[in-house]
Amino acid sequence: MMNTRHQFSQARRVVVKVGINVLTLDQGLNLPVIASISHEIGHLMSAGRQVILVSSGAMAAGMRKLQLPERPSAIPARQAVAAVGQAGLILAYENAFDRDGRKVAQILLTAEDMTNRKRYLNARNTLNTLLEWGVVPIVNENDTVATDELRFGDNDTLAALAANLVEADLLVLLTDQMGLFDGDPRIHHDATLISESRVNEPLLDSWAGAGTSGLGRGGMVTKVRAARLAARSGTATIIAPGAQAEVLSLIARGEETGTLLLPAQGPDAARKRWLAGHLQVRGRLVLDAGAVRVLQESGRSLLAVGVKKVVGGFSRGEVVSCVDLQGQEVARGLVNYGAEEADRIKGEPSSRIQDILGYVDEEELIHRDNLVLV
Repeated sequence: MMNTRHQFSQARRVVVKVGINVLTLDQGLNLPVIASISHEIGHLMSAGRQVILVSSGAMAAGMRKLQLPERPSAIPARQAVAAVGQAGLILAYENAFDRDGRKVAQILLTAEDMTNRKRYLNARNTLNTLLEWGVVPIVNENDTVATDELRFGDNDTLAALAANLVEADLLVLLTDQMGLFDGDPRIHHDATLISESRVNEPLLDSWAGAGTSGLGRGGMVTKVRAARLAARSGTATIIAPGAQAEVLSLIARGEETGTLLLPAQGPDAARKRWLAGHLQVRGRLVLDAGAVRVLQESGRSLLAVGVKKVVGGFSRGEVVSCVDLQGQEVARGLVNYGAEEADRIKGEPSSRIQDILGYVDEEELIHRDNLVLV
């Protein structure tokens, strides 16, 4: 297989997830590790990269602050401990990033935020704005309200969904293992580290489940699943040892560390396939001939000025079908305005949206990144 490490060393937008075993020491936060990872992320940002950090550790920080001898078993108690720990976790990162003059923002998400299209777009827009401002978004599960998330319990999946959300080039999962092996190295001394593989490789599941507890079903299985989720938007994943010195710098230089899991298709193809085939169409926009021509020939965004008619009761962030005057489907995409707003601004130039609606979410009715030709 061709060496693709250098290609992904050029990734402009990166999601870094730090696991609990990397971040904690004696059931408390490992502040030197937090400082080291924060410093490395600062270096990546100085080199022109945008980084989103997904961090575990809230439960450990809460247990230490409340002086609890063990993790509570009751869900409300675990949620309360996590709430206490979130404050300590974000403070630790804020102090660490502040040493390099970096600002941080806390983003708490649930699975519902990823499935509700309006909230999905709101989260996406907020994250994109923070990245443009040079702020480090620190993402975690909103444990105080997400009981299902607590039972499901893995930030690997959250990190993959965050990578989908912002269309990241690379997802880095920092763990306490060297990467994915073809067997459990604690049992099989001849087990080999998998340097590179496609996410659709059938053997991945058996490799990930080769061990017990942390290395196998409790750890690598969720990481392989996360890599496949990330691949939906064409994002590659590296599973790397968080304890390795300057591990993010090694990845940024294209050096071989950990396991690289490659998507089966490129970012554009993956996103368009997801958009075209996995979301239910909620309404229709009837376009004039000029708008149809712009979409088909220029690959540009759809503006309200090219819309003749709005059909359906869709909300912002839902999928609508774009049809020509004869009713033939031309494209579909995620709409930036609900049906009522779209009907009010149809046929109008973008400069008029503020006057008509009293606000402007986006200048485009559908941005080209959220549009696929049919």
